[in-house]
Amino acid sequence: MPKTSAGILLYRRPGSKLEVLLVHPGGPFWARKNLGVWSLAKGEYQEGEDPLCAALREFFEETGHRPAGPFLPLGQRKQPSGKHILAWAAEGDWDPSSLVSNTFSMEWPRGSGAIREFPEVDRAEWFDMAEAQHRILSGQRGFLDDLHRKLVVEELHPPGMNT
Repeated sequence: MPKTSAGILLYRRPGSKLEVLLVHPGGPFWARKNLGVWSLAKGEYQEGEDPLCAALREFFEETGHRPAGPFLPLGQRKQPSGKHILAWAAEGDWDPSSLVSNTFSMEWPRGSGAIREFPEVDRAEWFDMAEAQHRILSGQRGFLDDLHRKLVVEELHPPGMNT
C-alpha cells in the first residue's frame, strides 16, 4: 500500500491577487535549493486516521499555526515517488516570521558520527500563483491549479451556469 500524506494549502487574497503559503524543507540537503522544492505543509497519516485531522496536525507541527476553516477539498494527487497526498485549502493570513517547526535528528556530516537536529521546515513564505508554480514540487503543482480553478474560475463561472 502506498504511503499517504495529508496537507493544508493556506491562501490569502490581498487586493485582487491570490497568494499561497508554501514551506521549505529543513536540513542540510535542502539548504541551497529553492526552485521546485517547496511544498504545502503536510505529513503522513495512518490507515483509519481522519485525513483532515492529520492535515491540521501536520500543518501545526511544521509551522506552529492552526488554520481555521472552512476547508476546501483539493482532492488527492499521486506523487512521482508513488506517495499519495490529500489536500485541503483554507483562507488565512498568517505571518511566516512566527514559524515554529518540529525537528528531526540525523547524522551530519555523513559518516561523522555526530547527530544533529534540524527543523522539518526552515521557512515559510507567501507566493503569488505564478511564483508558487516555480517553487513548489512538481507533483504538487496540480493543487495550485485546483485552488485557482475553485477560487477564480468557478467564482466567475459557477458550475451549471450558462455563460
